[in-house]
Amino acid sequence: MKKTFVVILIMGTCLSLVGQEKKEKVGWKFGGALPVTTYDSNLGFQYGALVEFFNYGNPSVYPDFLDHTYTEVSRFTKGSGIYRMMYESNHLIGKAYLCVDLSYLPDKAYDFYGFNGYESVFNNNWMKDLDDGSYRSRMFYRLERNQFRIKADLQGKISGEHLKWGAGFAFQNFSVGSVDIDRLNKGKDPDDQLPQVTDEPGLYEIYRDSLGIISANEADGGWINTLKAAIVWDSRDNRPNPMKGIWSELGVEIAPSFMGNDWGFSKFYITHRQYFTIKENDLSFVYRLGYQTTLSGTVPFFYQSQVITSRLTGATNEGLGGSSTLRGVLRNRVVGDGFLLGNFELRWKPVYFRFLKQDCYLGINAFYDFGIITDKIELPGNLETRFDNNLKNYDFDDFFNPGSESLHQCAGISIMPVMNQNFVIAIDLGKSFNKQDGNIGFSFGLNYLF
Repeated sequence: MKKTFVVILIMGTCLSLVGQEKKEKVGWKFGGALPVTTYDSNLGFQYGALVEFFNYGNPSVYPDFLDHTYTEVSRFTKGSGIYRMMYESNHLIGKAYLCVDLSYLPDKAYDFYGFNGYESVFNNNWMKDLDDGSYRSRMFYRLERNQFRIKADLQGKISGEHLKWGAGFAFQNFSVGSVDIDRLNKGKDPDDQLPQVTDEPGLYEIYRDSLGIISANEADGGWINTLKAAIVWDSRDNRPNPMKGIWSELGVEIAPSFMGNDWGFSKFYITHRQYFTIKENDLSFVYRLGYQTTLSGTVPFFYQSQVITSRLTGATNEGLGGSSTLRGVLRNRVVGDGFLLGNFELRWKPVYFRFLKQDCYLGINAFYDFGIITDKIELPGNLETRFDNNLKNYDFDDFFNPGSESLHQCAGISIMPVMNQNFVIAIDLGKSFNKQDGNIGFSFGLNYLF
């Protein structure tokens, strides 16, 4: 799916409060704003903006903050978008940390590549309108998924400065279905229009209707309401871009029936992040290792891509694959019942400067990411028989390659313009090591990955 960036205009420094010296960063300050306009041949034009405000207190706690608000409204002309409000505070509830998130995330072309990594075959030519007759649809590996989320996370001290408890809840509704082809075809020339899913079913329709891999009770989505508890060790020297310290958490997330869930399950996760200073203030080596698995129950397929975390650094935290996990791998390419994730970065700040009397720097990161499925999603035992009976125009190995799962890897660079330590723009460019994971991944967002 071709995407061309028409306008990427960084407005944070231009719209900042002129005349504020570093020593004067007290009280509420404008953090930054970022309008972005993009174009996607299937989804249309994207337009919108995001804005942040920080409360540095009086006396000032800069570069830390007491309160932080983030608001984003952006959408594509054909329906996809991000509508998000987030508030976090370090003082509203005593000395506990609080983060509240309210989001609506409609996605008219959400990536879906099957389950268990390389055991699900990805055929890029099926989405390319070539002359060799291999084309199926540009939406073959897509479905429609709309997510509504109310989420709150708390964290407080247990002992000393670093050992903490974590707790949280989330109410999330997922609406899942086939891509709305009529909507995406609106305004297109007949030669450029997408085929209807009734004529050319995509992977989602094949899994749902022909193979029964996606069951009827999960095919349309539903409510996933969860509780979370964790133990956290946090010795970072700062939050936006730590130069030293450890940030580790171990926790359990449960979706109990008494919260109105149609599915009951529990998941375990552990994440370890560590930061090493190579040159004071300027150069660091950092890494993140994460493991997540299902402890009990059955998780609906549309929730398996969610990566549990104590704090969202973007609108979503899902994968494996995509801007928040494997930055050169197709979004959601690696989905299973359990996974192992690793990210390694060399972070450099080569340029410091002042613009409109604001403290700024330019960061450059080199990264390597990997991931692998450790616990597979169980597929029907009679899958080959179902395939032979229901899919006459395909071969079994067009879709499945049992026993082939191995390490998914990518590497790349990130450009990080930063203002006043806390407003961080992230531009990531990653390259996958295996064509089954795609080719080049590009993302434009906010904040360091971890």
